[in-house]
Amino acid sequence: MDASFTAEQDEIRRTLRELLQKRCGSPELRAAVDTPAGHDPALWTALARQLGLPGLALPEAYGGVGCSATELALAAEETGRFLAPSPLLATAVLAAPLVLALGTEPQRARLLPRIAAGSLTAALAVPGTALTTALTLTGPNGGEWAGGGRAGGVQARQAGDSGWRLYGQVAQVLDGHSAELLLVAAHAGGFARSRTLLFLVAGDAAGLVRVRQTALDATRPQARLELRDVEAELLGADDSPHVLRELSATGDTVAAALAAEAVGAADRALERTVQHVKQREQFGRAIGSFQAVKHRLADVYVQVQAAKSAAYYAAWATGNGEQRVGGLALAQALEALRTAAAEGIQLHGGIGFTWEHEAHLYFKRAAGDELLFGPVHRLRAYAAEGARLFESHEVTV
Repeated sequence: MDASFTAEQDEIRRTLRELLQKRCGSPELRAAVDTPAGHDPALWTALARQLGLPGLALPEAYGGVGCSATELALAAEETGRFLAPSPLLATAVLAAPLVLALGTEPQRARLLPRIAAGSLTAALAVPGTALTTALTLTGPNGGEWAGGGRAGGVQARQAGDSGWRLYGQVAQVLDGHSAELLLVAAHAGGFARSRTLLFLVAGDAAGLVRVRQTALDATRPQARLELRDVEAELLGADDSPHVLRELSATGDTVAAALAAEAVGAADRALERTVQHVKQREQFGRAIGSFQAVKHRLADVYVQVQAAKSAAYYAAWATGNGEQRVGGLALAQALEALRTAAAEGIQLHGGIGFTWEHEAHLYFKRAAGDELLFGPVHRLRAYAAEGARLFESHEVTV
């Protein structure tokens, strides 16, 4: 592994950071999360037109930049630093890779260029709270999470020559209230031919009800979807056996991007705390000069740097085709973010708990991501299981 970044990767990070510093300060962030979409469409347009961010990891044949998951993760690190609310995670990290991997050529040609241009946003809808299982982050992906029939989830049935119809409910869908395209995981077939498939549903489809939910982390808007005999298009071929496999493969990219994003947020939270303790005075001296404060922040710094190393390795490994490496990096990054955010609030004193200060936003991002993509102990437990860490190995003489 080459630990250094290429000139192109450094340029992506530098340009993105400069843009977000200008367009995603604290006032802009608060204004964006209060909009019906939950993000600033003008910022999303700028990210698409100036940087090609939605299509960063898409092939050039479909209007993308042609980079790998490594560059996508580095971009996520910068958006994490500013907690930038945007459709990047839902569209470019969760949905686009599945369209690329499973879609037919006409579907790719119709959808991917619009995603790359930023004119089409998408969201992945997985029934229940099983997103991490579907992505094989906290458990094996056997398809049982899709439910179906009396088991809940979303049921799909073929309606003659008119295609497919979906019926069911999905909660906690990232950007589900505003995405123009939904990728809905549904259970199809009876007991003898039970299978999990992905379907394309237009955001304005008849029978689709979308309700934005109140989320702990306002920078990650979520929605509840109700599908009442909704017309849908099958993603890929009916007999494709690769849906579960591609969901698992997408989980590697998602984990790497989320780990980098959490590291960016943790780094920024620590940076803001250090700035504060250098200026805040108590007993006639800056509180950052007290040994106890120095030791606490030094511990946070070590934890953030370790998480950063793990996140960078996961980004590199995923970009080079190595599988099942992101979960452990994600666990370490989420824990580092939680620690950095908690210490930031504590050392900011009373102001850290107020809406006027942004310290609490980083803590909510840490807690919200653990609820959506963790928790940390399950990420680690599944990584240990995959490494066969706790299996006994008898030695015969």
